[in-house]
Amino acid sequence: MGMLVDGEWTTQDSLLGKSKSGDKGDGSFKRKQSTFRDWVSADGSTGFPAEAGRYHLYVSYACPWAHRTLIFRALKGLEDAISVSVVNPLMLEHGWSFEPYAGATDDPLFQAGHLHEVYTKARPDYSGRVTVPVLLDRRTGAIVSNESSEIIRMLNSAFDGIAEKTLPDMYPEALRGEIDRVNDRIYETLNNGVYRCGFARTQAAYEEAFAALFDTMDWLEDRLSAGRYLMGGQPTEADWRLFPTLVRFDPVYYGHFKCNRRRLMDYPNLWNYTLDLYQHPGVAETVNLDHIKTHYYASHETVNPTRIVPVGPEIDYTAPHDRERLAEAA
Repeated sequence: MGMLVDGEWTTQDSLLGKSKSGDKGDGSFKRKQSTFRDWVSADGSTGFPAEAGRYHLYVSYACPWAHRTLIFRALKGLEDAISVSVVNPLMLEHGWSFEPYAGATDDPLFQAGHLHEVYTKARPDYSGRVTVPVLLDRRTGAIVSNESSEIIRMLNSAFDGIAEKTLPDMYPEALRGEIDRVNDRIYETLNNGVYRCGFARTQAAYEEAFAALFDTMDWLEDRLSAGRYLMGGQPTEADWRLFPTLVRFDPVYYGHFKCNRRRLMDYPNLWNYTLDLYQHPGVAETVNLDHIKTHYYASHETVNPTRIVPVGPEIDYTAPHDRERLAEAA
């Protein structure tokens, strides 16, 4: 049985998506790249036109990468246009499953028992990683993408003609360079940095990841003292890529992954910013703390051999925040 890291395995390869190792040889964790990288376009020029009812998302409420796609789907009002299946939060010897669990669903397209069956339905010779999210074309049975950063950009703009909500572009041309720069730092040191802490195999690798993570937390705390959101007065893609990590920080990463210099709620700006994002219409419904805690604590046997899921902490994400005072900041 291998070590499980959200949607990926980190032992010998197999049909279930096991890779040789997530370890670079120095005890540090290295995430592999996604495999399916096609694109949905508004005009259909990519071969995948944006049409209501054509696409299906496979997600886990536990996985922060899949969480991004649920947030964009909700923010854009695409719930009726793009259907969703939610896997069981436990990921054990056969990977993500559709076994019954409160808040999870079955697979209405293939009646699969496990997500790896969806991958091999789309590509019978597939032997790579089996991850969430998956954006699948219901018409052809093809997997369009399993790269969350690209799926959210499709949801941001390609589906505007059928979206029920009109929002400012969350990846505006004028801000793309800065968004990409911020995304890169946050991804490497925080989104993935918590995993680099939690799955480090040496003290040195852990301490290196730990230092970089909290350098970024301090940097974000300072940045958010001047603007309500990372790019100023309106949320962008950068905020919604950061949020899934923040909402998991105190319940999971602080203890389970040993990211314990400070809690998120010890950072006044970051904490109130997290409350602000959580309270955006539709976002709270994408957060399932039972799935999140159950997945991490009960799936990662190498980190938590007892698989005991802690009862706490008690966190009120609906508490008032103070971010309106910065609403006009640029």
